[in-house]
Amino acid sequence: MRIDKFLSAVNIVKRRTIAQDMIKEGVVYLNGSRAKASKEVKVGDIIAIRYLKGERRYKVLAIPTTKNVPKARMGEYVKEI
Repeated sequence: MRIDKFLSAVNIVKRRTIAQDMIKEGVVYLNGSRAKASKEVKVGDIIAIRYLKGERRYKVLAIPTTKNVPKARMGEYVKEI
């Protein structure tokens, strides 16, 4: 699954367009390197988002098969580290 779709599907960001803008601005990193919107996410990858006030890191636990995941089930797909 593409990283922009993944970020919106597991509710890290609200909309895919926001995820694409964040990737374009260079604040999203996948396994330590700057991510491109088309980059594929795999189980075990580390996603880092660098905000103005700090960084949030997530470990990918599973890839969703549906377009959106309920917020209550977010923990099944990503774990904040």
